[in-house]
Amino acid sequence: MAELRPVTLITGASAGIGSALARVFAANRHEVVLVARREQLLTALAEEIAATGAPKPTVLRADVSRIDAGRRIGEALTASGLEPEIVVNNAGFGLVGDAVSLDRGEQLAMIDLNVRTLTDLSLAFADALVRRKGGILNVASVAAFLPGPGMAVYYASKAYVLSFTEALHHELAPKGVRVTALCPGPVPTEFQARSGVKAMKFPRTLTRSAERVAEDGYRGLKEGARVVVPGFPNRLIATFAGMLPRRFVLDMAGARNRART
Repeated sequence: MAELRPVTLITGASAGIGSALARVFAANRHEVVLVARREQLLTALAEEIAATGAPKPTVLRADVSRIDAGRRIGEALTASGLEPEIVVNNAGFGLVGDAVSLDRGEQLAMIDLNVRTLTDLSLAFADALVRRKGGILNVASVAAFLPGPGMAVYYASKAYVLSFTEALHHELAPKGVRVTALCPGPVPTEFQARSGVKAMKFPRTLTRSAERVAEDGYRGLKEGARVVVPGFPNRLIATFAGMLPRRFVLDMAGARNRART
C-alpha cells in the first residue's frame, strides 16, 4: 500500500475563520482538505488557493454533525491516499437568546457540533498525529472564559472546548503533538447572522478580522502555544474574567448579549 500523504484537515472551511485558516495554512505550504456542507463555496475556495501557486486543496463535502462523521472523513481521506497531520476544528455555531426561550433541539444540535464533533475529530486521527508529530487547532472563543446569559449554551460549549484542549495539550505534548485553543473575540463573519445577532456593531478594540485571527492561530499552533487569544483587549478579558466578582461578570455578559438581539 502506498504511503499516505500528510494533510491539514479544516472543518467549517466554507466561510469566515475557517476559510481564512485554509488560506493561511495553504500560504505556508500545507496541503489542506476543506470540509463543510457547502461544496460550491469549498470548490471556489480551492480554486482561489490553487491560483496562488499553493497545493490545490481537496474538497470534502461532509456534514460533520453526523454521529459517524469521524469515520466517514477518515475513510474518504484514506481512499484518496491522505491522512491528517494537523486537524483544525473550526465548525460550530451559536444562538442568541435565553436558553429557556430558544429551540431546545437547536441548542442540543449546537452541543453536538461544538462539543461532540470537535471531540470526535480531535481523537479520531490521534495515531497519525502522533506518528507525524502534528497538531490540533481547536477554535473556541473568548466566551470560553465567561458564563454567558443570553447565549448560555454557546458559552458553555466553548468553555468545554477550552478545557478539553488545554488538557489534550498537556497529554500530547510529550508525544510531540501540538494542541492549541484559539479563542477570538468578535469577528465579523456570517456567524452573527446564523446565531440570530441583530445588532452587528462590536467594540472596535475587541474586534479582529478573520484573517488576523487565522494568522494568530496558525502562529500559535506552530509555536506550541496552549491558548491563543487574539488582541490585547481580549486577553485582558480572558485574564480578569476569573478574578472579578462572578455576579459582575454575569451582569456584564448578559447585558452585552441582550444588546445583540
